Amino acid sequence: MAVTVKRNPGDIIFFSITAVAACTVIVFIIGILFVLLKESSLAIQKFGVIQFLTSTEWDPVKETFGALTSIYGTVVTTALSLLIAIPVALGIAIFITEVAPNFLRAPIGIAIELLAAIPSIIYGMWGLFTLSPIMGNTVEPFLKKATASIPLVSVLFQGTPMGIDVLTASVILSIMIIPFTASIARDAFNLTPAVVKESAYALGTTKWEVVKNIVIPYSKLGVFGGILFSLGRALGETMAVAFVLGNNHRIFTSLFDSAATITVTLANEFTEADKDIYLSSLFYLALVLFVMSFVFLAIAKFFLLRAERRYSR
Repeated sequence: MAVTVKRNPGDIIFFSITAVAACTVIVFIIGILFVLLKESSLAIQKFGVIQFLTSTEWDPVKETFGALTSIYGTVVTTALSLLIAIPVALGIAIFITEVAPNFLRAPIGIAIELLAAIPSIIYGMWGLFTLSPIMGNTVEPFLKKATASIPLVSVLFQGTPMGIDVLTASVILSIMIIPFTASIARDAFNLTPAVVKESAYALGTTKWEVVKNIVIPYSKLGVFGGILFSLGRALGETMAVAFVLGNNHRIFTSLFDSAATITVTLANEFTEADKDIYLSSLFYLALVLFVMSFVFLAIAKFFLLRAERRYSR
């Protein structure tokens, strides 16, 4: 005999509200994608996909546009900023959770969270007026001199140090994403059971061995999630990078060269787009960034879920 269960009206209302809230995310994503496709249709028809993605020419006068230089600048600055930020952020998280005395942990944690709350335009102004002169007058000349005799590496530090270049932009980006990675890594480290660490100390292991063999392996998925979040922030950052990167549409080999990223190009040139094909190409560039972000985050999420399944087994 089938038993019918009457659903509580409150449960039905709660289910409906939460379902609508969840679906709005999908609606927003589809809406953004539709607008980008619609506005960039003219550029898609004229340049296609392969030509637009592989062309290095960005010439509004000739109405010829290619995205390769902006994609290249975006990928390089993002990768370099992560390379700088991840070791520093993990060091901060390890210090707060495992090394620092109790009276220091709260102030440092609050300082990290406040650093994350600073608007990006403030970072950009600080980078332009403070960090850029330091990089151009001190750090970059030192790097150029120190790497002059090292094959291949010296190529990265050729040219005239100006402080308005890829290296400075990457440093600014790294400073911006350090708080996010550090905060999430700290929370992940704190989830390590105290009894496991205490057992390891009882067996005579050092603090470094506990961190290396217990804390980091136990919390690696959370740390990877923090890095993933920082990747998304670095890909989409605009104002801070626009102040110190320049807007040079070419493939660079030296970190002392000015360059262009997708976000900087959109910010600098959107108001100057006086022709339909120019405006459509900028929307096409935004569509490329949208797809890039989705692909990078999807790949990272795939590896995260794969590692999570392996870890659960």
